[in-house]
Amino acid sequence: MCRQLGYVGPPVRVGDMLTLGSHSLRTQAWAPKDMRGGGTINADGFGVAWWRDDDGVTVSRYRNSAPIWTDPAVEEVLPQLESWAVLAAVRSATVGMPVERNACAPFTHGRWAFSHNGMVPDWRRALSAVAEEFGSTATELGAGPLFEPVQLLEAESATDAAMLWVMLRSLLSTDTPDGSWAAAPAALSLLVSAVLAQSPGARLNFLLGDGRQLWATTVYHSLSALVTDDFAILSSEPFDDDPRWQPIPDRQLVSARPGALSVTPLVDVPSTKGSLL
Repeated sequence: MCRQLGYVGPPVRVGDMLTLGSHSLRTQAWAPKDMRGGGTINADGFGVAWWRDDDGVTVSRYRNSAPIWTDPAVEEVLPQLESWAVLAAVRSATVGMPVERNACAPFTHGRWAFSHNGMVPDWRRALSAVAEEFGSTATELGAGPLFEPVQLLEAESATDAAMLWVMLRSLLSTDTPDGSWAAAPAALSLLVSAVLAQSPGARLNFLLGDGRQLWATTVYHSLSALVTDDFAILSSEPFDDDPRWQPIPDRQLVSARPGALSVTPLVDVPSTKGSLL
């Protein structure tokens, strides 16, 4: 469906994170190795987000609905920018969804950036039902306001990913003032469980970053991690032959930052062992 990558560590050139390695994110756009039945190439746009302020709260973003290999900014502009945290994605649009700039991840809000590799079958019905559920039932994430279904109108594009982001960012807004450390895993787990309850065939590889840490879910599609004492990378596919890459099993919740990698089963999410293509 898509390919995505997140990085946290010493400052790097933003453009380099799109072209790094013999199997870079840009290469994965036209020669992915592990799409698992989700298309053949990722030619429907791309985007990259990076954090700018020392406190990690200001996110900048560049997106283009054209294939990543056609955009000269990847080598001429983006390498002039540096950041300690980057989140990027290349897109393969689900049939029937628009190919437009606003449909390209990352989606951003406040200190957050988000992308989605996958799809939600019958997404309009399924996500409307999830929104109704969140609107009528208090979550266990804190004392924040309930999600209002009308907020789905705030989605940047008429896609499942854009609507998923509207709901996730609302759940994240219930976190405590000391940061996202506890709320992000709970919000991701809650959203995955709610979506799968309405659309059991959904493919939900989420990638979330706040400039300090990365979180991800694996539901159907591939994900690998490369974490050292100095940096952390989560990627749909390894971009080089470094033996330290670790494949992440299906139905997992991942947290990564320099020096720390946590992989735990998603709560209340059934296994689909043997279902991958």
